[in-house]
Amino acid sequence: MAPSKKENLGWTPEQISSLDGKTYLITGATSGTGYQAARILLSKGAEVVMLNRNPQKSKATIDALKQACGDNAKIRFVTMNLADLATVQAAADEILDTVPKIDALICNAAIAQVPKRQLTIDGFESQLGTNHYGHFLLCGRLFERLEASQGRVVIVASLGYNLGLKTIKFTDMNWDKNYSPNSAYSQSKLAQMMFAYELQDRLDRTKSHVKAYVCHPGSSATSLIATNGSGLTKAIFWLMTKTPLVQSAEKGSYPSLMCATEDGLEARALYGPTGFIEFVGPVGKGTLNAHAYDKQVMEKLWSVSEEATGFRWQF
Repeated sequence: MAPSKKENLGWTPEQISSLDGKTYLITGATSGTGYQAARILLSKGAEVVMLNRNPQKSKATIDALKQACGDNAKIRFVTMNLADLATVQAAADEILDTVPKIDALICNAAIAQVPKRQLTIDGFESQLGTNHYGHFLLCGRLFERLEASQGRVVIVASLGYNLGLKTIKFTDMNWDKNYSPNSAYSQSKLAQMMFAYELQDRLDRTKSHVKAYVCHPGSSATSLIATNGSGLTKAIFWLMTKTPLVQSAEKGSYPSLMCATEDGLEARALYGPTGFIEFVGPVGKGTLNAHAYDKQVMEKLWSVSEEATGFRWQF
């Protein structure tokens, strides 16, 4: 059934029953919405496997989560850097060897508003390489385990998909010319959404039990902009955090938690805050603009992504 509402609060973690025996993977869980999602899942009895690039921060995060949820909290990490596909491959190998079931893979990690054009170790524009190609490969490598578990893929997108070109710049995906932090970020988040919607179509054709959902955290107080953005972008966002236009990281985690645990969700949808300009407010089904599921572009992006990552999905 559809997510219920309680006093116009939208969906909240109160609607999650016991998750004992379930296992959730989260990319980028040392801070922000990823950390809050891990904390809430652990509080419901789930096992959580974090995929983070920094082992030291991961160890500190485990300590913090055990302090918050108890020493018996089932939390561990696998080191992985989405900007380095070799580490994604290695992390996938480790997960397939050590994680017997995956109830949901929450693709949460991201970089944003990188001021000057940078390339990943594999030669991709950094935001596209990290946010899209890394997750595309990870999901593909773990699909067999997701299928066996009848699990879910949760893509944490962004309202930024509505900015920039509103399509994929196939003629110059690396922004060799006219790089713009905003446009490159927008393309990377749009690519993630298109991946999920194309995946949905392919899952439907093959009668797969895996589900793919797309959400966004709205405007949440995380370190995303502070870590990557320019000085001006950081200053603007800092000012926004002093207004009702920015909500807590905990509330920003609710859409991904809903997509990971709630039954009866629609596939071709975008879940997130439904309040003022969908930055904040009760969590539910929001506005999804048609350019995010342009079929011709989605199919081409899938082929380009397989070629770029060197991985072909097997359905």
